[in-house]
Amino acid sequence: MAFIDYYKVLGVEKNASQDEIKKAYRRLAKRFHPDLNKDDPQAKAKFQEINEANEVLGDAEKRRRYDEYGEHWKHSEEFEAQQRNAGAYRSGAQGFGFGGFEGFGDFSRSAGNSSGFSDFFEQLFGGAAYSNARKRKGEDLQATLQLTLKDIATSQKRVLEINGEKIAITIPAGVADGQKIRIKGHGGQSAYGKERGDLYITFRIEPDSRFTREGDDLLTTATCDMYTLLLGGEVVVPTLNGNIKINIKAGTQPDSRLRLRGKGLPHYKSEGAGDMIVTVKVVLPQLNAHQMELLKKIKNEK
Repeated sequence: MAFIDYYKVLGVEKNASQDEIKKAYRRLAKRFHPDLNKDDPQAKAKFQEINEANEVLGDAEKRRRYDEYGEHWKHSEEFEAQQRNAGAYRSGAQGFGFGGFEGFGDFSRSAGNSSGFSDFFEQLFGGAAYSNARKRKGEDLQATLQLTLKDIATSQKRVLEINGEKIAITIPAGVADGQKIRIKGHGGQSAYGKERGDLYITFRIEPDSRFTREGDDLLTTATCDMYTLLLGGEVVVPTLNGNIKINIKAGTQPDSRLRLRGKGLPHYKSEGAGDMIVTVKVVLPQLNAHQMELLKKIKNEK
């Protein structure tokens, strides 16, 4: 897999503060949210890449390892474990500068090395020892969790049972359809009895006949008769927390869009919420003869 520069993905400098990284992530996540880019087949992949970059750079420890080890940051714990286990060797190799593999260039691209790491690294720690270290982790597991729009209107705790094991997780409000989270150490058991793999959970949001989701906004419709549009009045509107009544101004046109601020879905891991956008639909009444005559008089008075 090609190396991904997470700093470039988020459009920040390497010396960016954690706050700058957080702001960049929020801005890009909103811009490339799949629900807002349904006609762009690449938007979902870009959104996942942005989330991946934030997962690494937004965590101080992961960012340290990423900065120090680059494309091999995921194996940095193994590197450091090997360094600790090779203390006797290091005592006789003080001149090589083991501080963080500085000075060895791009040690991942040594020609003919099928493991993807330098010959120096293999010779230093031993191919068999390193191979066992890589194999100590169990396989990653994949799971899918079905949620409703109401489910993601608030953060909530769930207990999942996967392969007979109960796992408690917190689902942040406002998660997107297709979004993944990683639960470290809850994957498959290692054949070596050491580190377990990770569990990846993909969220699937079930369609709701009342709403269409666009980012964190929810689109819905409300129907009323022509008298309410002409004279003003109230109309019932569905929300995720039950029906509410909203005021319709006199003279409102059919198919007008009314915005109810903050009535949409919460922003993912951020303050605030999207809006509810209501399209007003009119239902025409059945008029009797007398009402038809009155309507004709009104028309002729124009």
